Formats: sequence, C-alpha cells, structure tokens
Amino acid sequence: MDLVLHYADEWFFTPYFYPESWKPDDIYRQALSLEIFITVSTYVIYLVLATLNYCLTYDQKLMEHPQFHKNQVRKEMTQALLSMPIMSAISIPIVLLEVRGYSRLYGEFENSFIGWLKEIGSAISLIMFTDMGVYWVHRLLHYKWVYKYIHKSHHKWKVPTPFASHAMHPVDGVAQGLPWHLYIFLFPIHKVVWLVLFFLLNIWSVSIHDGEFQVPDKLVPVINGAANHTIHHLYFDYNYGQYTTLWDRIGGTYKAASHATHMKNTNRSKAKNDD
Repeated sequence: MDLVLHYADEWFFTPYFYPESWKPDDIYRQALSLEIFITVSTYVIYLVLATLNYCLTYDQKLMEHPQFHKNQVRKEMTQALLSMPIMSAISIPIVLLEVRGYSRLYGEFENSFIGWLKEIGSAISLIMFTDMGVYWVHRLLHYKWVYKYIHKSHHKWKVPTPFASHAMHPVDGVAQGLPWHLYIFLFPIHKVVWLVLFFLLNIWSVSIHDGEFQVPDKLVPVINGAANHTIHHLYFDYNYGQYTTLWDRIGGTYKAASHATHMKNTNRSKAKNDD
C-alpha cells in the first residue's frame, strides 16, 4: 500500500490537497490519505465490477426467487456504500504499519528463472494462507454471539446479486480481510504481487455472488465458486471457504452444490420456455 500511497501523494495529495507544511511522512497525513484513497478506490472497484457483472453475467431470473427481497439491489448497494468508509477507517492502523515499513513486503524483483519462481511461489502461498484464514474467520462469524451482531446483515441476501459481495457489516468486512494483511507481516511477498492478488480477490468476491455457475461441473467439488457460495447463503452453515472447498472438507462443513445447480437449471428451463 505504500506504493499506491506514494503515487497518490505525487499525483494528487501534494499538488492539490495538502499545504506544503504538511509533510508526506506525517503519520496523521498518511492516515487521512489512506482513508480517502482506500474508500474512493473501493467504491470505484465495487461499482465497476459489480455493475459489469450484473449487466453482463448475472442470471436475472434469480430475482424471481421467492426469497429475493423487494428493491434488493438498491438495498445491497446502500449497505455496501455506507459500510466501506467505516471498513477503511477500522483498517487504517494495520495499513499504517505496512506503509511505515513494518511488514515483509519488498519491491525488488530478480528477473531470472529463480526470481519468477519465487514470485509464483509466494502468490500460491498467499492464496493457500488466505483460503485457510478466511475459512476460519468466516466460520467464527457464524457463532451465535458473533453472527447476530455482525454477520447476519450479509445473510439477509439469501439469493444475492453481485452487489451483495461487499454489502456487510464493517467489522465483518475487516475481519474477512485480516488474513490478507496478516500474511505480509509473517511472510515476504512482492508489493505488486500482493496488490494484484488483492484486486483479483475483489473480482472473485463479486463473481461468487453472481449466480452464474461458470466453474466447470467437474471442478465444482474443488473450487468454491458461485454454486458453492449460493449454498452458503441458502443454508448458512456450509461452504465457508474462499477459493476452494479444502477447508470445508477438513472442517466437515462442505455441502454439495446440487440444490443450487438445480435452481440454476430450473431458471434456465423457464427462460427457454418463456422464449
């Protein structure tokens, strides 16, 4: 995040926003800059990705489901947009530690076979670590004393749209993002690799709420795509995973996506009949 903050300072904050007396390395200035940058960039990423997904991919026949709320898309967007600045503010202390050099992020790149192998390995390691971490955080959020006050608001959307991907309690969003931040304090990883994967995480979060089961049928038991995540929204206590079903299988919380697939196929049949 120090990389993006540097360019945000150079291109916007220093020439247009802050007085010259407020130095770029001032911790309060950094905190304010991060709050503005993270909130605005999250708004843009969310609105662009969710809108594209909703218009181009989302199966809008799902909106005929009896558990789809009236004006649900508007309600999902409202909850997400109100939560994001609070999520950013809660995250600022841990992001400041990263920006001020306390993480194990690095910027040097060795352009060799070993260098590329190192970056690919760290990317795989990050995905595996966060897949495990998000599973356990997500499962914790389903304990009764946590669920009622924090995670329940996300489960209002039993038949979600892509706009539900970020429609949650601010503490919920921060908690599920913790493994991503924790990783960089435990293991070395290139700054650009971490940023790219974090952006791809947002794409994945939107896609698993779109009701369009694009994962090949043979891979559905392995990859925690929209089919498996639809089961999570319908039945609550299953399929907590982020990318794979590995930890759901280890933890005994995996439920096959047969019901969600049946719902999808039913909608497709109805669409053909309507045509």
